[in-house]
Amino acid sequence: MAETAEVEEKEQLIMVVKTQCKEGGITGLCVGADNARRYFPKGEMTVELLLDHLEIACGLEPEFWEGQAEIYDPRLCAWLELKNRSRRPGKEMPLAMIPAGKNAFRLQLIGQGSASQRVGK
Repeated sequence: MAETAEVEEKEQLIMVVKTQCKEGGITGLCVGADNARRYFPKGEMTVELLLDHLEIACGLEPEFWEGQAEIYDPRLCAWLELKNRSRRPGKEMPLAMIPAGKNAFRLQLIGQGSASQRVGK
């Protein structure tokens, strides 16, 4: 029974986010204000993202804490565009942000690996 509760707790930690394209064709992540409040320490200035074999630190703009919880970084943009090349340009792509340490998240396409089963719950 305790094992089931632990698994459910871990499942709840997975955030579903989507790609966001802003002016100039820069693709980033729309985390959402609710996810920002729930999963990010208030006032944090950076977040670590694990993108396949690449680990990057992305700055969080002050607006992140004021209702515009979005993350933009040139390396993130390149990775997202690579992952999104089989989709229609400009189409939002859902992703899972899976906790991977203090203020660190593994970014994964939904439908890849075991996260796809947990994210849908």
